Amino acid sequence: MLLAVVFVTATALVAFSLFSAEKQIDFNADVKPILNKKCISCHGGVKQQGGFSVLFREEALAVTKSGKQAIVPGHPEESEFIRRLKTDDPEQRMPYKHEALSKNEIDILSTWVKQGAKWGNHWAYVPVKSTPLPDVDNSWVRNGIDKFIYAKLEENKLKPSPQADRATLLRRVSLDLIGTLPSEKLANLYLNGKDETKAYQLLVDSLLASPRFGERWASMWLDIARYADTKGYESDPNRNIWAYRDWVIKAFNNDMPYNQFVTEQVAGDLLPNPTDAQYIATAFSRNTPTNDEGGTNNEEFRTAAVLDRVNATWEGLMSTTFACVQCHSHPYDPFKHDEYYQFMSYFNNTRDEDVPAEYPLLKQFNDSLSRELKRLENWVAQVATPQRAKAISLFLKTGQPSINSTTADELKNAVIGNNNIALFFKNNAVARLKAVDLEQVDQLIFRYNTNKPGGKMSLHIDAPNGPLLVSWPLATGPGYQNVAVDFKAQHGIHDVYLSYSNPTIKNPDEFTVFFDWFHFAPQFPGKGQPGYAAYKKTFNDLLNANVPTTPIMVENPMAMRRKNYVFERGAWTSKGKEVKVGVPHSLAFAMPKNAPDNRMGLAMWLTDKRNPLVSRTMVNRLWEQLFGTGLVETLEDMGTQGMPPTHQELLDYMAYQFMNQYNWSVKKMLREMVMTATYQQDSKVSEELKEKDLFNKFYARGARIRLSAEQVRDQGLAISGVLSTKMYGPPVMPWQPEGIWFSPYNGAKWIKSNGEDQYRRGIYTYWKRTAPYPSAIAFDGASRVVCSPRRIRTNTPLQALVTLNDSVYVDMARHFASRMQQLGGSNMANQIAKGYSVILYKPIPANRLKVFEDLYAKALATFKKDAKATSALMGDKQQVAKPEAAALVLVANAMLNLDEVVTKN
Repeated sequence: MLLAVVFVTATALVAFSLFSAEKQIDFNADVKPILNKKCISCHGGVKQQGGFSVLFREEALAVTKSGKQAIVPGHPEESEFIRRLKTDDPEQRMPYKHEALSKNEIDILSTWVKQGAKWGNHWAYVPVKSTPLPDVDNSWVRNGIDKFIYAKLEENKLKPSPQADRATLLRRVSLDLIGTLPSEKLANLYLNGKDETKAYQLLVDSLLASPRFGERWASMWLDIARYADTKGYESDPNRNIWAYRDWVIKAFNNDMPYNQFVTEQVAGDLLPNPTDAQYIATAFSRNTPTNDEGGTNNEEFRTAAVLDRVNATWEGLMSTTFACVQCHSHPYDPFKHDEYYQFMSYFNNTRDEDVPAEYPLLKQFNDSLSRELKRLENWVAQVATPQRAKAISLFLKTGQPSINSTTADELKNAVIGNNNIALFFKNNAVARLKAVDLEQVDQLIFRYNTNKPGGKMSLHIDAPNGPLLVSWPLATGPGYQNVAVDFKAQHGIHDVYLSYSNPTIKNPDEFTVFFDWFHFAPQFPGKGQPGYAAYKKTFNDLLNANVPTTPIMVENPMAMRRKNYVFERGAWTSKGKEVKVGVPHSLAFAMPKNAPDNRMGLAMWLTDKRNPLVSRTMVNRLWEQLFGTGLVETLEDMGTQGMPPTHQELLDYMAYQFMNQYNWSVKKMLREMVMTATYQQDSKVSEELKEKDLFNKFYARGARIRLSAEQVRDQGLAISGVLSTKMYGPPVMPWQPEGIWFSPYNGAKWIKSNGEDQYRRGIYTYWKRTAPYPSAIAFDGASRVVCSPRRIRTNTPLQALVTLNDSVYVDMARHFASRMQQLGGSNMANQIAKGYSVILYKPIPANRLKVFEDLYAKALATFKKDAKATSALMGDKQQVAKPEAAALVLVANAMLNLDEVVTKN
């Protein structure tokens, strides 16, 4: 009996130990990769063959078309999913007509079902939490970041590289933080500092405080914002939106907290009493291409712009490929088709409508006019209400809310010019403005142009011959003018019909009146009050002021709000069910309390510390800019199909620090990164590292990457001594060859800038979407047609051809040669040595000096025999040039093309 008890007990213990030892299957690590690779193409967001999907748990556990439940949690033997993986019947075995899953893969899936078929959240969709530091004790470590790096190096049996020399670090950190070389004074201060650690700290802090900092980091951001100086599409005409570029530069220089930086760009116009700068920030969304081509449908391209804003928000701010959800539920990530259009609803209620004039536009009043507007606003607030004062101020600054004439319909003897320009009237014309809010309205202000005297306008409501609101003679003028007409106060929402007649017109097919926009509002208040006449004149002066403008975002008033629908299969013409604003449920955190149902609510959701993606995305982007590759290499995709993070705990640690310890400060986050021992390592590659970590995923050495397009040019200008420090303002046009631009319709030409404007930083170069600056594109600059979260570096012969032969770089070489002569005196070897130290901050090696001396001698012999080639290289074929000067220019050009010059070592 005792033996039996012992036997039973032993058996139970063995069974328990075996059960306990069964590996717990991790959905994200073990199951999701198999489903994504082998199953989801037929059973996911796009296709759901047999009514079975493995994208969401509720879908995977549902009954399929066969009437069977594919997955029965806890019972793999009852699960059709497992049976189909194991069967030998080729018509039933899954994956259908593809290679069968391995025994190990089937075992993993079977055990997963047995353990309850639990789903798991992808790491990037889990809120950022405080991450404990690795238990690392080593003198190499300088801060928390280094601890994570060192722990991973130890795990992979690697050791960090020694610190780079001062000259290398000076150039590296300067190019990284300000995008060009430092001032001579700052460079010498660091190179000659007695305490290297303190000298480096001072260098970093000085670079972070430099106005050049904003220019360097704005270049990165403008790719995300798809900034360009033209509208895109076929005609690609000019767009005056450079004030947004300047806003970005200032924001980075002022270290605007990143949550505020995002908020103002997404919803600056919805802040209480928004400033001009906050309105300009919303041009982030107005950078979308718009189509002025004749015959296009404005609503189609307005919708395309809204879709682009959705995609840029997800890809640029949250590293997520959300665009495919426009057509169907995401095939790999937990985002549903309906959720795309719920999210799109936040952007679908703005006043822009793809009109050529780019309304709404912010009028950028000078200081004097701004003071006049403020006085006017204060006066109106006293004689009427603060709300009325704000409404008048909004109209004078933005022209909103107004009805674009292109939306008129029920046209008689009238057309929408080119189908998208404006409303054109012939004689005896009628047009309808649909559903106009006339509550307490007794005035129409409209913008029009006519040169035909004798015309008469009238307004009717509800029908072409309905009740007459007002009629008036239409005055002529030299161009477009703004006119106000008064009528009796109205109530409710009505269709308004505009009628025009002119008995003097003989040709019935002649277009005689052209309308731009219509603004219905109460009359200017305060009649009879002291100062009324003066302030009414101020109102008219501000309304007609000819000042610079910038496209911005303005929200529709309630009466003009759009309805939102799901687009069936992504087609804007196939509207399905109506939806309200919302964000994906899979990110598992609710909207912040009191968040409004508009873009401000969306901005609050984006910058909420519970949002798992925004802080991770920005920290990953900063890391990529410094080290060449993000901790998640695919900056555009942190989803399940993106590259897995090399250091997930480090990424979460920095994302948490960024939000909490640094209060979203980009400068503080960058400072922490460049102060690491990781960043300061020498970049030499040993044979061991080539074998164990060729692509430097574990950071056992410093980064060695080619400079960006802007850095290559800006560094060359700095080396040559001609780099302009002029900031802000309209874009410039440095030299480019004839024939790059072919501008249909408007015949726009590239007009070369003169003086220091041709030597301004690359960020100020005019950017035409259909013909970007050639040398920038050669060095992988983004075309900026859509959001570009990262640039993929290439290595092509075009790059060497640019820096060797492009006239801009030859001109740089001339200036650099002149600088070498000034620094090196009359001795050619000294000139070359000084030039080398200007570029790389270190003495030239003897073997390298010999190479350049030989090049100089060979060039000199050639130029002595060819006076025309000498003059051509010096830039003036009509002047006789010295062969010695031309030979030095050739050497300078070669030095600017050194691998260590175009590369950050």
